[in-house]
Amino acid sequence: MATNLDIDDRLLEKAKRLGGHPSKREAVERALLAYVEGLERLAILELAGTLDMEPHGSHRSGRRERRATRRRA
Repeated sequence: MATNLDIDDRLLEKAKRLGGHPSKREAVERALLAYVEGLERLAILELAGTLDMEPHGSHRSGRRERRATRRRA
């Protein structure tokens, strides 16, 4: 898909040079990829602490406890 963008020429040339990108397109694509990956990492970090985990023991111990509770009921 063709898109016209007004990008700072000096910034784009610097990105091409530092990244070793042969074309403007490749430099922009790599920059967008890095941006998206960074946002995805932030989203994952925001999930930190939202899961209830047993500090000691495995996930299987919880299963055994739930099964035993169901059998008693």
